[in-house]
Parts: sequence; structure tokens; C-alpha cells
Amino acid sequence: MQQDIEHISGIFGVEPDIASLLLRYMNWNKERLIEKYMDNAHAVSTAAGIVPPEKSPEPSCSQIGPRRSSRLGISKPSKSKASERSPPAGEPFVCPICFDDTQQETLALACGHLFCRACWGAYVSSKVRTEAESWITCMAEGCALVAPDSFVRTALGDDAQTWARFQELVVRHFVSCMPNLKYCPYPSCSYTVSCPAAASKSALATIVPTVRCGASGAHVFCFGCAIETDHRPVICAVAKMWLQKCRDDSETANWIKSNTKECSKCQSTIEKNGGCNHMTCKKCKYEFCWVCMGPWSEHGTAWYSCNRYDEKASVDARDAQSKSRASLERYLHYYNRWANHEQSARLSAELYAKTEQKMEEMQLASALSWIEVQFMRKAVDESVRCRGTLKWTYSMAYYLEKGNEKELFEDNQRDLERAVEELSELIESPIDPEVIMSLRQKVTDKTVYVQKRNEIMLEDTARGFLEGRWTWNVDVEGFEKD
Repeated sequence: MQQDIEHISGIFGVEPDIASLLLRYMNWNKERLIEKYMDNAHAVSTAAGIVPPEKSPEPSCSQIGPRRSSRLGISKPSKSKASERSPPAGEPFVCPICFDDTQQETLALACGHLFCRACWGAYVSSKVRTEAESWITCMAEGCALVAPDSFVRTALGDDAQTWARFQELVVRHFVSCMPNLKYCPYPSCSYTVSCPAAASKSALATIVPTVRCGASGAHVFCFGCAIETDHRPVICAVAKMWLQKCRDDSETANWIKSNTKECSKCQSTIEKNGGCNHMTCKKCKYEFCWVCMGPWSEHGTAWYSCNRYDEKASVDARDAQSKSRASLERYLHYYNRWANHEQSARLSAELYAKTEQKMEEMQLASALSWIEVQFMRKAVDESVRCRGTLKWTYSMAYYLEKGNEKELFEDNQRDLERAVEELSELIESPIDPEVIMSLRQKVTDKTVYVQKRNEIMLEDTARGFLEGRWTWNVDVEGFEKD
């Protein structure tokens, strides 16, 4: 950020404060700023709130102090810095904000609107701390001039905490405007992560930009979307579709379609709660047959041999209900497995605690040192990591089109899941002092195998995105259906 400010300051021959305001006005787009500024420097400076408009405002006795005739050139923008001005001799200054006529210190931007220093300090502090604003305009009504950083520092005086917050807001604005920069989403972490490979939307159709924050190795998240976790191997667009499907009421509607029918007369939704097929709508009192949805009056007493069972309307109704039930069952197949691995991840803290206790027992029951029993900790780490991968493979499999590629994907998924379950059984097996050494070898070997299966799963899926192998059963952003 500082390099960009110095670069613009050197090209335009302006103070760094002014260069900062110009860049912030153009959302830190240097190329666009240089083009616009070279075309019409005064217009850009006016729009950025650095210099007042050429048209002189109407004189006002209540808000505007004695105005000085000054020509503010673009080549000398330092005049817009904080300036302490005093009212003419013999005329006491009355602050238009607090109406205090005893204030001796006043501040004004290049517009000449005088206010007491106390009011400026309170105003800037409120903007920064309460409204989280770094673009602070003049307090005068209708004035669009923006306070440069030096003016803000002067107005705040000794309030170092608010000044630090102001600088943080400027940096946050810079990061938000840079497509290759992003703040770490973990609580109380202020680190910034750079990922140029995910700077464009088109790149997100072929890669999953998983990044790691420099503050901690545990701070792993996706750079390309708002999902604050590693969702490999599925790309951002599909992951967001899956989460949205899990959140909305679409599956509730599917359940209603699968387990209820509508009254043929008033279309009220009815759920069958008994074995008899003679139904009576509580709303309109219409009597009908649950099997064929026809009037009950035409069935007599032989409802069990309904002669309308094979009519086209009845067949269509049953087909629609069957399709709805099949759709729900398919969704639940993938969702239950996705939720199972997610629940396992939530229980990881408890698993780590049990494993640490087991490591202590191993150390006491054998000649192994604390370092030598760390194989259990590594096994748990790999198990948790692979369950995260497996969780997202089910969301991807739900949207994959049937075919050979999906079968190969599910084969890799099956091999990884089976290996993870075998490793989990070894981790949770009871401690027997006589077999600790063999258990150590088995756990170590299985951990290496699980890690390899996970790498194969991720690498093959990533290669499939780059080669365009994957086809979807729905429209996915970044993919065009043939």
C-alpha cells in the first residue's frame, strides 16, 4: 500500500496524504487513477474531495468564517492539510457546532469552514470508532472535502488508540479493493493472505484456492469464497450450492410431496394418519379415495378393489410422488454421510483429549518416550483432515452427472473412506502393553496409507477440473452444459 502511495506521489508531484486520498477515491486502482488524472487533474481532485469546486459557494454568516482568497493549485496540494486559523482581531469566534465563543484553537480544511478543535476531535473520533469510517468529510453541510491523514492525526491529538484504528480502516479498505488479498477470517487474527491465482472468477472454476495464514498453521480457509474452511476437493460454486440446499426449505417441500397429497376439491395438504383409504378433508369435508384420489361415492364398499387404480391420472400422480420420494432419498443418502463426517470433525476435540490420555498410558506401559508415542497424534491429525475431505466429496458426488468419471470418483472416495475407518479403529483400540510395538507399526503404516489415499483423491479431482472431465447434473457457475 505504501509503495502505491509513494509511486503516485512521485508521478503527480503531490504530498503522500493527497496521493492516498486519490488512490482511495479510485479504490486503489493505480492505472485508472493515472489515466483519469492525466486527462483532467482538477476534476479528479475535486471529485476526490481534495480541492473545493471552482464555483464559489454563497456567503454564509452562520457557518463560514472569513474566507481567504487563495488559489489551490494541484501541484501544491499541501495547502489542504490541517491548518489552525484564528478569527479576525476584535471578533470572537463562535463554533457553529457547539456555539462556544471561548475556544481559541480552530481547524479548517481547504474549504475554509472553521470549527473548534474539540468539535473536530469528537467528530473524527465518532466517525472512526462508531461508524468505522476512514473517509471523513468536512462537518459543514453540503461540503464534500475530505480530511487527509495529517488532518485526522492533528484533530485526534493524543488519542493514539483512535489513530491506530483509523490506520487499520485504511488498510482494510486497501485489502478489500485488492482481488488478490484477503483478511484471515479466524477470530482476532489480523493477518492478510495473498493468493494471485484466485484473483479472477474464471480461475475458481478450475482450482480450490485453499490458503494458510502466517499467524498459525491451523488457520486454513478458502480464499475464493466465504466458506471459512478447507472445502477441497469441491470447487467454491458447488460448495456454496450444497450449503444453500442444506439451509433452505427445499427438502422440507420434498418431504411434504413424498408423504402427503392434496385434496382434489380444495387443494389442502393432507397427511394420511391411519390404515383406511377412505379420506375426508377436514377443511371442505370432501370424501375421496387415498389410492386413486377419486370421489369416495363411486367406490361403494369395495374400496380395496379400486377400479380407477390404473387410470392415467392416477398413474401420473403416483409417478410424481415416486419421483419426489426418490429425489428425497437420493439427497438424504449424500446428506447423511456429509453430516456424519461433519459431526466427527466437531468431536475432534474430544478425540484429541482421549488420544493424549492414551499416549500417556502407552508411555507408562512401555519403554517408549513422549516423542515416540507422537505417532498417535499424527494419526488423529490425518484422520481429521481426511474426514474433512470425505465430507466435501459427498457434496460433489451429489451434483456429478452419472457416468464413468463419477464411478472413478466414487471408487477413490470408497478407498479413502475405508482406509480412514480402519485407521480410526486402530486409534480407538484398547491399550495392551504386549502389543504396543506392533500397534505402533500398524498405526504408522495406516497413517501413511491414508495420507496417500487423500493425496490421490485431491490430486485426481483437481486434475479433473483442469482437464474439464467433470460434468454436472445442474447448472454450475463457470461451467457450460453441452
